[in-house]
Amino acid sequence: MNRRVLITSTTLFAVLPELLAQSAAPVAEPIATHRVPLWPANQAPIGDGKFEDSKLALEVFLPPADKANGAAIVLCPGGGCIRHVTDREGYPIAQWLNVHGIACVILEYRLPELRHQVPLLDAQRAIRLTRANAASWKINPQRIGILGFSAGGHVASTALTHFTAGDSASTDPIERLSCRPNFGWLVYPAVTMGEFTHTGSKEKLIGSNAAPDLVRLYSNETQVTADTPPSFLAHAIDDKPVPPENSRQFVAAMKQHNVPVELLELPTGGHGFNGCKGPLWEQWKAAALKWLAAQKLIPPSDS
Repeated sequence: MNRRVLITSTTLFAVLPELLAQSAAPVAEPIATHRVPLWPANQAPIGDGKFEDSKLALEVFLPPADKANGAAIVLCPGGGCIRHVTDREGYPIAQWLNVHGIACVILEYRLPELRHQVPLLDAQRAIRLTRANAASWKINPQRIGILGFSAGGHVASTALTHFTAGDSASTDPIERLSCRPNFGWLVYPAVTMGEFTHTGSKEKLIGSNAAPDLVRLYSNETQVTADTPPSFLAHAIDDKPVPPENSRQFVAAMKQHNVPVELLELPTGGHGFNGCKGPLWEQWKAAALKWLAAQKLIPPSDS
């Protein structure tokens, strides 16, 4: 699926390594099982009680009924907060998850453009919608995870550390549901807005000179608590655009709070694990499934 985006020279410099790492030929877009509008009446919140028009829809890919194991993953592709690399980090992953009995819900979250609440609001809504449709989609509402790559890893790690039990007073039944994921997968994720940040994502989310409290709010390694869901992470130690310290700091915080976590560090592969293909790409996938089975969220036969 072709996507056009206007990229300034400054932005290009910040995200060029990520784009080059994922420059392999695109994969044909599969047909979604369902397309679900994300926001009612196409009115999406941007924070502070304000809304904007949005026709954003979730793309839902369900495994065959005889293979479904009840697990589901909301998937946030990367793209440096200027686009979504769905052809590399979306559709092929959905197909792979379906083979292993896992439902996949692709979220092309709104790009922030300094509206820092927008990606998180979309991710929270996607989790709630998946939970609301659990019965009809043959999903266990207590086995819904979130997966993010690169800049999408920041969206996912924010959803893992900023969640609520739902608004019981809301007139929207979806908003009454919890948006806490039951687990997380973070693959070469941007996590911090601090020293080891991905500069392009930070510029788009909160700006280069954001106030310290905003930097801390979205430095998700500082937001981990004992209630943060168990998580699996994968990162190459030679990743330059998004240094592995992003994952290491998150893992250290998880261990400090005694939350189950695993980090797969790959010796090479850079950002994108050699263009989202090859042995290293397959290694994180196999390890993530094995971890999910060890958490008793899928049967061992599906790992």
